[in-house]
Amino acid sequence: MLVSLAADLVASLHLAFVVFVVSGGLLVLRWPRSAWVHLPAAAWGASLELMGWICPLTPLENRLRHEAGLAGYEGGFVEHYLLPVLYPGSLTRSVQIVLGLSVLLINATLYGWMLRRRARHPR
Repeated sequence: MLVSLAADLVASLHLAFVVFVVSGGLLVLRWPRSAWVHLPAAAWGASLELMGWICPLTPLENRLRHEAGLAGYEGGFVEHYLLPVLYPGSLTRSVQIVLGLSVLLINATLYGWMLRRRARHPR
């Protein structure tokens, strides 16, 4: 029971990290110092997708699920949890590259907007 709860907690943390990677630039618009946390997280998230790596949280979650007597899953967190919601097909290398580039594009846009806004209205 406790191990199963730990696996769910890791999955929830993983999802929160993915959301932070994709949309954390919005926090930077409000709290610019959060860029010190967001930029490395976004770089890590984009690198995982662009390089085809699996996040270390995925094997941890799978190990906890196996220890709890539950079934783990093949592939990565994005492929298992997010892509079935976003796309009806399976994860391909091309989709991973698009996801990684999307992270970079979304965040570059948000950071560019913030920098332009700060240049127009210096404190």
